[in-house]
Amino acid sequence: MNWVTAKRLFLLMLLIAVTLWVMRLTIPDASEPTSLESSRLRDVLAPVQKGLTWLSRQAHFAVTLPVNAYRSAERTQNLEQEMTRLESQLTRMNEYILENQRLAELLACKQVMEEEHSLITASVIARDPNNWFATLTINRGSRDGVRENVTVLTPQGLVGRVVSVSPSNCEVLLISDPRSGVGSLVQETRTPGIVEGTVGSSGMARMIHIPKNEILTEGQAVITSGLGSVFPKGIPVGTLGSIRDEPTGLFQSAEVKPYANLDKLEEVLIILNTFSETGAAPEGG
Repeated sequence: MNWVTAKRLFLLMLLIAVTLWVMRLTIPDASEPTSLESSRLRDVLAPVQKGLTWLSRQAHFAVTLPVNAYRSAERTQNLEQEMTRLESQLTRMNEYILENQRLAELLACKQVMEEEHSLITASVIARDPNNWFATLTINRGSRDGVRENVTVLTPQGLVGRVVSVSPSNCEVLLISDPRSGVGSLVQETRTPGIVEGTVGSSGMARMIHIPKNEILTEGQAVITSGLGSVFPKGIPVGTLGSIRDEPTGLFQSAEVKPYANLDKLEEVLIILNTFSETGAAPEGG
């Protein structure tokens, strides 16, 4: 019902009311109307009163409907805006929680290792989208004491080593890159080998040059051997996967699944120095 219709209804109600008032004035005076006359008059006026009541309600509804509709739309818009704001705030809070959890793990790992190593934390700031499992860039450089061939890891395990350094950042070669080689051993059996990356590995690596007569099983842990003066001994590398004979027939090789989640790295630890057993002086790399 639009405004013109509501206005017409209101004028009609007013006209009927005035008519009834005039009719009441022009009715001949009667000293005392009988009960029968009063009853008849009520019967005559009842439909008119009912109609006036209905018209009054319809007019009120017509007048208030646009106002209520506008207020309802405004409230809906305000609620949608508030919901969007709360969802954004919840997303930020969840991100803070996840970041705090990761940083807490880094701090706990650093506290465990700092008796043997000098460590600093760093954040991943870039990686090559075309070669995701080759290298990444972190926000620490020579000004922070970082140099080539220092070890990079997470609380879960080995990530790789630094291959180039600038004053403010450095590039890390991941253990999943084919150019990488890590002197390693199987923790349970002390079987030596070399862990290297594979082409198109999607984050996987493999352990090569495993002696032919060694009996290994899938799921065994692989750690760094400490040979080569690059990676300190005892850093978790990954777990053995499928094992097969190498084409030469002299050695075995096995798939290795890294402990560190190389495709989701955000923060890492850098080992700047490894202390001697006496703790007197740091040793490089």
